[in-house]
Amino acid sequence: MKSLWNEKEAKRYGSNLLSQRVYTSRLLGADPDLVLHGGGNTSVKIKKKDFYGVQKDILYVKGSGCDLQSIEKNNFSPCCLATLLKLSEFDSLSDTDMVRECRASMEDPNASTPSIEAIVHAVIPHRFVDHTHADAVLSLTNSPNSKELIDEVYGRRALVIPYVMPGFVLAKTILKKLNSADLSQVDALILMNHGIFTFHNDARKSYELMIEFVSKAERKIKKTFKSEKLAKSKPKPIDHVTLSSIREIVSQWSQSPVIASLDDSALACGYSNLKNIKSLACRGPLTPDHVIRTKRIPALIDCDPQQAIDKYAQSYSVYFNKYSDPSMTMLDPAPRWAIWPGHGIISFGKSLKEAQIVSDIVKHTTKSIQQSEYGLGGWKALSAKKLFDIEYWELEQAKLNKSKGTAKPHQGKVAVVTGSAAGIGFACAHALARDGAVVVGLDLNPEIEIEMSKIGGHGQIINLTNETKVKSVIEGIIKKFGALDVLVSNAGIFTAGAYLDKMNQDNWNKSMAVNLTSHQVLLKHSIPHIKQGIEGSIVLVGSRNVMAPGAGAASYSCAKAGLTQLCRVAALELAPHGVRCNIIHPDAVFDTKLWTPEALARSAERYGLTIEEYKTRNLMKTEIKSSDVGSMVSTMCGPVFSKTTGSQISLDGGNDRVI
Repeated sequence: MKSLWNEKEAKRYGSNLLSQRVYTSRLLGADPDLVLHGGGNTSVKIKKKDFYGVQKDILYVKGSGCDLQSIEKNNFSPCCLATLLKLSEFDSLSDTDMVRECRASMEDPNASTPSIEAIVHAVIPHRFVDHTHADAVLSLTNSPNSKELIDEVYGRRALVIPYVMPGFVLAKTILKKLNSADLSQVDALILMNHGIFTFHNDARKSYELMIEFVSKAERKIKKTFKSEKLAKSKPKPIDHVTLSSIREIVSQWSQSPVIASLDDSALACGYSNLKNIKSLACRGPLTPDHVIRTKRIPALIDCDPQQAIDKYAQSYSVYFNKYSDPSMTMLDPAPRWAIWPGHGIISFGKSLKEAQIVSDIVKHTTKSIQQSEYGLGGWKALSAKKLFDIEYWELEQAKLNKSKGTAKPHQGKVAVVTGSAAGIGFACAHALARDGAVVVGLDLNPEIEIEMSKIGGHGQIINLTNETKVKSVIEGIIKKFGALDVLVSNAGIFTAGAYLDKMNQDNWNKSMAVNLTSHQVLLKHSIPHIKQGIEGSIVLVGSRNVMAPGAGAASYSCAKAGLTQLCRVAALELAPHGVRCNIIHPDAVFDTKLWTPEALARSAERYGLTIEEYKTRNLMKTEIKSSDVGSMVSTMCGPVFSKTTGSQISLDGGNDRVI
């Protein structure tokens, strides 16, 4: 591990103490081997005048839930140091009282709640204090002979702190150690099964002590690690239907849709193939802080995923009942990650971000576990009881609850929208993303990737008339997200108008290929996964022309009529699987790239209407916009239409020919 300190960059942050604290905090946050997703905390002690002009010692400590990688000055909570030190003198202090009094100590009541380690930072007398959950250090502390290893690597420069609950108890334990130590000889605290603190009166030196101490642990691991013990194998071919079934089962136990992301990298597959994986994976997490994200242990998937996940959920209930008290309510018993031998590791989350966080934590966990097991004499995690105390600790739960809100109708679902680089397709994708879905947009237009990024979606360039590519893309979606719950088949073209006796046959064939056959091919490769989706729903985008065709539009109108019949057949076939298939018939939508001002003017003139009259030529005299179609499609895929299938929904403002 190398120091990232850059003198020019440091000067750009400024010379005042809080600016230096921001800079070195970000350096720590930039290295995932030190902290992950809100982990770790830092502080600085500053003399400052309060509102009344009285000079005080203020502890600026990282606010709870803030991320070191992107931390700003206003993410540090300014607490009265004297008050925190006074709290450390209590013999006992409840978590509720600790949080309340730490908040009460703040000079700015609008600032974030201070880190639960605020009192710990206060009792360490140095100006700058840095705390991380460094992988290499945790590999040392989680081995059976950890104390000997720590003594060998650090000698007297580090005080060893036995594992205790974070917060007040940890502060008291550290204070006792500090009071009996020669601090002129000590540069770090090694917290068993928890992490490391370094400290100094200079920001750079405190940061670089962290780098030095972690580097020492890394060198020890490199020297003793037996890489030949690792399993070396290529991943098995993915059974995509089994993967989507695993996600369905986990969603059922989770009582909400989840994203299931498969990591089939060489490292993940190697870990999944270890001979002692059942024992190794079920000993516990890298650090107790991770348990609220990953739970204590993963699920182990065998040849019967249903049985394996059911068994995990039942075991979790036993674990909860063993250690809980009557005041507690059990979390859902679904796993947060799973080992799929030969295939890799699956990470689950109720959002894509949540699944990615779990995946990141698991990558570091599996690396450190192997370092300890095959280089430091073994892997030994905390007991189940101690991990349970953290998993159900009210302060840790509060971190997760703070980020929870009312669930959106498509939260955790995966939606595919074709023809979504612009117009109606983009509006559908936008509406589904707004309503919580992970959206994958497919389009021949190269702009699809940029357009989907605007709504937090994922764009992919594809010619939907190529069946091989369609199959590959759907399988890639299953690998990345584990599911396909919503399919909006919108891709289409409007071929040049012509009467039947003057029609260019290529236009007819092209319309049928794009407007009908490509939808059938997409359904063919999507249906096996939608059958295992959560509240599976398909919406095909038809046209008003189906019920009110016009002369000279046979190639387009007939293809859309065929698409309507395809919808009806799909509804009949999929209803037994709980999957709905409906079709929407919008009238012309003018707020798209297809309708340039010139084209709109020409069409209005042809009918002898003003542009506004032409845009609202329906019974309700209202314009149909792409956003109207998008909102309707998202609604059709949601709970309002949960008992509707095989239906044709008109969105045309009322058309006398249709009615």
